[in-house]
Amino acid sequence: VFQRMTKSECYFINGTEKVRYVQRAIYNREQFIMFDSDVGHFVGFTPYREKLAKRWNSNAVFMEDRRTAVDWFCRCWYKNFTPFFTERR
Repeated sequence: VFQRMTKSECYFINGTEKVRYVQRAIYNREQFIMFDSDVGHFVGFTPYREKLAKRWNSNAVFMEDRRTAVDWFCRCWYKNFTPFFTERR
């Protein structure tokens, strides 16, 4: 059985003042490529994935989408779910 998974995570420090977006790609429990908004580019963890990361990092449109994910992905979800988490008693 082969399994491929993409995982997107948002880390909120002090509300939405400091937000970090991390996207990971995993194949058979081994992470092979990762984007971190604090770093600002993809990092590959195998020789082939390093080449893939280099290719993705050179695509200006694709990278602009990833770099702005803090706003359109993380902050959007934060606004939607904050009332649910903070107003529950």
